[in-house]
Amino acid sequence: MARALTASGFDAARAMFLLDLALALIAWPVSIALLFGNLPEEGRPGSLPLVLYPACYLLFLYSLGLYRRDALLDPGRALQRVPFAAGLGAFAASCGVALLLLVLDGAVPDGLPELFVTGAVGFTLAGAAARLVFRALRRMRLFRRRMLIIGAGRRAWDLVWLLRNEGRTAGYVIACVHGPEMGELDPRLEEDPDIQMFRGNLGFLAAAEEFGAEQIVVAPDERRGLKMQALLACRTAGFPVVEYLGCLEREIGRIDMKRLELGWLLYSDGFGASQLDHALKRGLDILVSLLLLLATAPFLLGAALAVKLQDGGPVLYRQARVTLDGRPFRIMKLRTMRVDAEKAGATWAAERDPRITAIGRFLRRTRIDELPQLLNVLLGDMSLVGPRPERPEFIGKLAEELPLYDERHRVKAGLTGWAQVNYPYGASLDDARSKLSYDLYYVKNFSVMFDLRILAQTLRVVLWPSGAR
Repeated sequence: MARALTASGFDAARAMFLLDLALALIAWPVSIALLFGNLPEEGRPGSLPLVLYPACYLLFLYSLGLYRRDALLDPGRALQRVPFAAGLGAFAASCGVALLLLVLDGAVPDGLPELFVTGAVGFTLAGAAARLVFRALRRMRLFRRRMLIIGAGRRAWDLVWLLRNEGRTAGYVIACVHGPEMGELDPRLEEDPDIQMFRGNLGFLAAAEEFGAEQIVVAPDERRGLKMQALLACRTAGFPVVEYLGCLEREIGRIDMKRLELGWLLYSDGFGASQLDHALKRGLDILVSLLLLLATAPFLLGAALAVKLQDGGPVLYRQARVTLDGRPFRIMKLRTMRVDAEKAGATWAAERDPRITAIGRFLRRTRIDELPQLLNVLLGDMSLVGPRPERPEFIGKLAEELPLYDERHRVKAGLTGWAQVNYPYGASLDDARSKLSYDLYYVKNFSVMFDLRILAQTLRVVLWPSGAR
């Protein structure tokens, strides 16, 4: 019998969010009732805190990466971050309530400290309970996506490896269909006890129905003998059928550079941002940059003074970088290296780079050295979100070594970006190749909502920097 199953499925991240939402909506009203239940009606908080506190809590859960694969698979790491999300959410909601009521009523309401403490404690308990429930459900082998792969060669093995190590859901149940016309069988797949293998004498549709597939991925090494009529039968029976590259793009959030096909890139969805999208993006850049400059001005001034007092050299470091359409511009950063750091020429920063000063190492780890780039954003040289700007000295070599490298210049360079929130700092050709896979995904799928997601996730990178040099 045909099964009309969606490719998106009910994955682990959605399940974790719904658990957080349910427990937050239970815990918060109960906490409010216990705290203010004995007060008269006029002494109780209004509807604004009831809505704003859970919303801010859920936003910070997302911002701190608690719906990412690593947090879903590592309950210990997740439980360490839940109190941060609860505390930051309660603080942001308290500030929001105070500001809104000050504007609307002309006075800050009583009870905000109690609301903050109640929110921080209550949401911490709710978040911990949600993750313990999720862990128990995962032990019951729920939230695992059933995927049938057509082919069992090297391409299929690459897919399996990437899904297991980078896939957006918490687990996959995988089966492969293989016949001699699809090329050689990869022994790693044949020997894997967790992979069910169907031989070519069983049709694709029969294998999908027997396995209970939620999605069929076409990934044979040899396509010339592929039975397209059999694949069409799967599609018309209600089984979603996607190509290898399309599956990877959605499941791991980047474009696989190893097996990239220009034909797929040409005909797949994407690259459709409108003039309105770009206008909204520019408005977001200006608004957020001004707010961030105002909010971080004390830190920026203090850091500038520390740089100046350390060795008496210049505070700002201006360096040529490349942005939209390959146009060069001068990026501004707080100086973190010695004045003579590049007397021998331009080189990538290395781990434990001796050229970095003591103050500079702190500024890099906290990302404070990046704050002057907000001026570049206001000037229009950069955007808040986009590929990181590279130096002209490296662009030519990277473009020669990496196909489609120049495509990342279809949008403005960014202060943060999809590569920055998904890949640690890198300063080599291999790192550049990996970051390009994320940059191409961003250029292909750009939208203002995507920018907002990246901005939210940047908080995790700032609080838990990975590989800053």
